[in-house]
Amino acid sequence: MNNTTIVAIALGSNLGDRDAHLDFAVSRLSQFLSDITVSSRYDTAPVDVVGDQPTYLNAALVGDTVLDPHALLRELQAIELADGRERPYANAPRTLDVDLILYGQAIVDERGLVVPHPRFRERAFVLEPLAEIAPNLVDPVTEMTVGGLLRRLRAEMG
Repeated sequence: MNNTTIVAIALGSNLGDRDAHLDFAVSRLSQFLSDITVSSRYDTAPVDVVGDQPTYLNAALVGDTVLDPHALLRELQAIELADGRERPYANAPRTLDVDLILYGQAIVDERGLVVPHPRFRERAFVLEPLAEIAPNLVDPVTEMTVGGLLRRLRAEMG
């Protein structure tokens, strides 16, 4: 039996049929993740973007994988590409964004791959859906749970 690792993935879309884009991602993710749990979907205002952009539909999922972090990242990028994701400039509107947030208790800081995701602790649009389905997942950097990170962020935001 292969060893599996629990992973947390954030999903977002702000172009076209946002629900269909997230459905596509979940369907494709189910091909190489097991025991998937998917959050509710959240309408959120764009954060750290250029210009006026449509609102995002965000969700999170957790599941188990046998893939190593690099192979998993390649799969996530392939899902974005298959759904028509284009990257004309940084933080451009997108049909689909699929981000690796946590890979078990791994800490990876390499060119092209940083896990945990470097900005997830300050993003309510990631923490809220993730806390809904996996509040007790632990961030290996801060050693705080996802639920604790969300409570801290809410307190900081007032």
